[in-house]
Amino acid sequence: MSMPLVLAVIMSTQTSTEVYQVTNIGPGSAGLSNYETALSEYNLMQYMINSFVMATVIVVGKVALSLLAALALVYYRLPYERAIFMFILLTLLIPVPVRIVPLFQLMADLGWANTLLSITGPYIASATAVFLFRQHFMSIPASLVENARLDGVGPLQFLFKVLIPMSKGMIAGVSVITFIYAWNQYLWPLIVISDQSKQVIQVGIKFLQGASQSGLTQWGLIMAGAVIALLPPLVVLYALHRPLLETFALQQK
Repeated sequence: MSMPLVLAVIMSTQTSTEVYQVTNIGPGSAGLSNYETALSEYNLMQYMINSFVMATVIVVGKVALSLLAALALVYYRLPYERAIFMFILLTLLIPVPVRIVPLFQLMADLGWANTLLSITGPYIASATAVFLFRQHFMSIPASLVENARLDGVGPLQFLFKVLIPMSKGMIAGVSVITFIYAWNQYLWPLIVISDQSKQVIQVGIKFLQGASQSGLTQWGLIMAGAVIALLPPLVVLYALHRPLLETFALQQK
């Protein structure tokens, strides 16, 4: 499983000539120059900042909206509550290619095209996150709810003082999944963002493929960009890997 990553790191240190030498499987002579070129000449740092802002907005918005939706589904008596929940889950069955054209038209009508809102707004609502938080809230003892009601605790107070402290692991798990998912977005930003300076890191790596030297694609430069793009989600995944495993364990139950 680690071989593709190891190969990418090795190739990121090689020149174009060395990459095309099949027998050359060791570190190359380029060293860190490919990384410096990718960051300075191809503006990968700006793309990473754009991706980080996009992923952060999506994580905060998705967690906040999903917590409120789960709170309403579990602790409020809504008419046709089960039908509403099933409708939310059915949205998972809509393929992404089916949504692209009407979603792009919606962004254009709202004037959001080529803005941060266009690459964050469509991802804030999440059926998966609502489902996870709903299942977690249903596992919380009913006695806590009754005690809170007797103490006169309001809905939002109950959410912030009881539910969120008891759901830190679930929130962290959903956050890391959402961050990695948002960080790896490629197709939608490529379609809806026309200004290259506003693009995200995954599209930025695509720009590196246009670089060539002596007629050879600079795979060393491309692999350096791929390794750079891998670092932020890897750090987030390592920092929050325990809550992530807890989230997967809950899904299996």
